[in-house]
Amino acid sequence: MPTVLKIGPYRLYFYSNESAEPAHIHIDRDNMSAKFWIKDIRLARNIGFDAHELNRIYKMVIENQEILLEAWYGYFGNTGR
Repeated sequence: MPTVLKIGPYRLYFYSNESAEPAHIHIDRDNMSAKFWIKDIRLARNIGFDAHELNRIYKMVIENQEILLEAWYGYFGNTGR
């Protein structure tokens, strides 16, 4: 489970066995979790975050999109494009 970034209370990571899916990032805080597609940034899944916090996380993904995509393709290669 490579951690890409830690921003405040959030851990942004991906699972090492998910190369068959499009580029995405998991974001956890406490017992809450969300998954965002990275190229066309949008929410894929949410467990526990309220709308206000999801909006903050969405902006975080936008601000770090290039870093997240570089980490994804650096780890998985061209899969998930």
